[in-house]
Amino acid sequence: MTAVAPSAIPVSRQHARAALSLMLLPLLLLLTVIVAVGTGAVHIAPLQVVSILLAPLGIAPLQGYEEQQAAVLWAIRLPRVVLGMLVGAGLAVAGTAMQGLFRNPLADPGLLGISSGASLAAAMSVVLGFHAFGNYSLPVAAFTGSLLATVLIYTLSQERGRVNVTTMLLSGIAINALCGAGTGLMTFLATDEQLRTLTFWSLGSLGGATWPTVLSAMPLILAGTLILPFMARALNALMLGESGAAHLGVNVQAVKWIVVGLVALSVGAGVAVAGTIGFVGLVVPHLLRLLTGPNHRTLLPASALLGAALLVLADLVSRTIAMPAEVPIGILTALLGAPFFLYLLRAGKKEVGA
Repeated sequence: MTAVAPSAIPVSRQHARAALSLMLLPLLLLLTVIVAVGTGAVHIAPLQVVSILLAPLGIAPLQGYEEQQAAVLWAIRLPRVVLGMLVGAGLAVAGTAMQGLFRNPLADPGLLGISSGASLAAAMSVVLGFHAFGNYSLPVAAFTGSLLATVLIYTLSQERGRVNVTTMLLSGIAINALCGAGTGLMTFLATDEQLRTLTFWSLGSLGGATWPTVLSAMPLILAGTLILPFMARALNALMLGESGAAHLGVNVQAVKWIVVGLVALSVGAGVAVAGTIGFVGLVVPHLLRLLTGPNHRTLLPASALLGAALLVLADLVSRTIAMPAEVPIGILTALLGAPFFLYLLRAGKKEVGA
């Protein structure tokens, strides 16, 4: 499996499915958000959720609610859901862009060590006391780590101008192991207070979401999530190979580094505020590619919507399935993503055999 294969769905049906997806996915995300912010120890009915959200606009409530419910929604639930939307969208779009750049559906920020690089840099920032950029110090450190990991993987996996998939996956395994060891060393050196800050990175969590946390990560994640769709034409051209894209007038080298930088920005900021959450960038684009075809003009925005909804839903399950305890969200995404990854490997093996 050396490239993202074009879909076998007829073009007219692809267009119809793509249009339908872009209409239904915002509705799915909206319903997921309403259910997520209303579910928990303090129950808030859907109409109450809508009433509380519309109250600042001076709109009469659709259903009465208590002040406690409004306080819980605004101070606890909504920042967590918004952070889940941002991180999910960022990871899904980053995964889609990486699969287009590497021309392979196995590319994923977690599998290739990009998330681990961000996690190591963030852990070093906490333990070594890096505060040069104020509230943005942690996201900046994580971005730097993810950028270095991405550049290293891309450089190692190149072979005569093409990406060697085996080398790419083996490089990801090696970088994951190396960064895991570094993060373990930082954990060993950390004080008790720093240790509490570091523990959630190993499996991922949205439990530390506050409005300042959301605002610190939002501009960095949105930069990658909103700019990458403008690279859709170039990523579509790259499906023909680098030489084919160059013949179509694409500046291949510039596209490579822009995509790598934006992916590192989204993943790094996401890891800084939510820890390592794997497989979102693998599962979401592959499902959408099967549904709508390989056109990145549709695939990238649809991935943002579905990734946001998926992570909000996963977080809802993680905090309610074992109440009052909370299951790390990384466990749930791994339970979903690892079998899916094995399925992709199996499908690729059959393809090669054929």
